[in-house]
Amino acid sequence: MKTADPQSAHGASASPADHRPEVDDRPETYQSGSPLVRAFGPAWPLKMLLLGFPLWWALGFASFAFLIAAGAMAVQLVTRRGIHVPKGFGIWVLFLAWMLVGGFVLWAQAPGTVAGGGPERLVGFAYRAVWYLAVTVAMLYAMNLPDRQVPSIKVIRWMGFLFLTAVVGGIAGLLFPRFEFTSLAELIVPGADGVFIYTKVHPSLSTVSDFLGYEQARPKAPFSYANTWGNNVGLLLPFFAYAVLRAQRVWLRVAGGLVLLVALVPIAYSLNRGLWLGLGVLFGYGMILLVRQRRFTAVWVAVAALAAATVLVGISPIGQTVTLRLETPHSNDRRTEVADVVVRTTFRGSPLVGYGTNRQVVGSFASLAGGGSADCRQCAAPPLGTQGFVWRLVLTTGFVGTALFALFMLVQLLGHVRLRDPVSVLGCMAIVVSGLFFFVYDSLESPLFMLMLAIGLMNRRNIGVTVNTLHAQSQVESLSQPWKGTR
Repeated sequence: MKTADPQSAHGASASPADHRPEVDDRPETYQSGSPLVRAFGPAWPLKMLLLGFPLWWALGFASFAFLIAAGAMAVQLVTRRGIHVPKGFGIWVLFLAWMLVGGFVLWAQAPGTVAGGGPERLVGFAYRAVWYLAVTVAMLYAMNLPDRQVPSIKVIRWMGFLFLTAVVGGIAGLLFPRFEFTSLAELIVPGADGVFIYTKVHPSLSTVSDFLGYEQARPKAPFSYANTWGNNVGLLLPFFAYAVLRAQRVWLRVAGGLVLLVALVPIAYSLNRGLWLGLGVLFGYGMILLVRQRRFTAVWVAVAALAAATVLVGISPIGQTVTLRLETPHSNDRRTEVADVVVRTTFRGSPLVGYGTNRQVVGSFASLAGGGSADCRQCAAPPLGTQGFVWRLVLTTGFVGTALFALFMLVQLLGHVRLRDPVSVLGCMAIVVSGLFFFVYDSLESPLFMLMLAIGLMNRRNIGVTVNTLHAQSQVESLSQPWKGTR
């Protein structure tokens, strides 16, 4: 494996010709003779995953499509003559090793939790371990794609398409909140009658919640949960926006702008405060970038657009829903309690490696005799390790594993935050907004997969690939092209 160093790949005085890629970009790199490569190109696993996601959802395989695609990506990776890895990859490998150590403490008794635990703990641990390996493959795969055949802008467009799919699914969920159907996966996947598997394989457009005092559909298609929908929408929105800005046809840019405007509707009715806050963080990050580049006209345009959108939402029924949601905290106390109990339980019992899997507290947070009932579902305490990916990390990998994960993300952010090429900007945006989402969403599955794709893409620059591509593109783009100063 070859480690890419951001500092050695983008010196201020170096020309793009000084950084010719040392990767194998020949068509035969990824078995160009196979029918799938001939039909869909060398990045066929990623292309089929993202562009085919509506189909995977309809078949009931949306949650597992990422794992299946990661398997195909891994097969392609091992056929390469060499694999480039990002700087700090050793930290990530150490995190993976530390996570696997949790397999030895699966049946350790955590203070204040239900005793015992059967083989399902091992199943849950193995499931999450496979996901960690899958997101690792996604990062390495994106970084090592043959750039001449699969430029970064193409992958960005594919990621933007997934955002578009989520927006369409969100609108459909609001129009047809009760729509659901039996999928193929539901008929053939073992255990589909269980709650966990059923949620994964049974397609439905929305989740209906009543915590506002009335029933409100919260969009979730093409994902399994409303919070997963919000997590992915917030993470992927910048990729869609950039793909739209880079579109060569005017009608595509206009259509893309309309999609972003329409997206405000399902975003508002999702009732996802984390998503709303994340979009605010992205807006602020974008403003800082524009100010650093002294593009004050763009700053005023963005502020005016935000003001117009705020007024539009405020005078519509959407504004009433948003206001009511902000006045109805609903899950604040539960989330705070889970975070507090996770930290205290891990610190008291297994601060170094955690407990490998989630745990269920005895009773409820209010009393040992408490618990959920048909009349009070919210009375039951959520499993420890839910209500936020950070709390899952703390409970399952301990404070050491959590620190290793955070350190790897910090290395990626600091290694690219000063760079101006769009891929680095998008990657840093993904890390920043995901850092917020980690505290409120269970991000392990598709959101972390997409984040690691973004990290892999921005690390292509560090082996000389994306630098050359972006330099060549900048020579033919018009002066009016957005983000012109970032290339």
